[in-house]
Amino acid sequence: MKWLEIDWIKAHSSIDYDCDDALLELYANSAENALLRTIGRTYDEVVELFGTPDQPVPPDLIHASLMLVDVAYTHRSPEAAGQRHLRDYTFDFLVAPFMKLTTTIDE
Repeated sequence: MKWLEIDWIKAHSSIDYDCDDALLELYANSAENALLRTIGRTYDEVVELFGTPDQPVPPDLIHASLMLVDVAYTHRSPEAAGQRHLRDYTFDFLVAPFMKLTTTIDE
């Protein structure tokens, strides 16, 4: 895990036991990677552009990562087609300011 901490994950998801720590770490690594892909940036870019000496990764991205871990932990299996839910707008709101914007010029 690059920026998440197991204690934060457990506090966020109200988990009081240690038996799922390895699973939570797997979900945390997956969440961090998914978030970086979503915003189109590397970890080093995030730290360089948005980090501070005290907090290398902005709180908004930490919060979004915690949300992804909680969803993965709570919903471990794919849902049936009739039960699909839209991604929480809070996630989009948290990560949008960090997304790399690209433009294409047609010649």
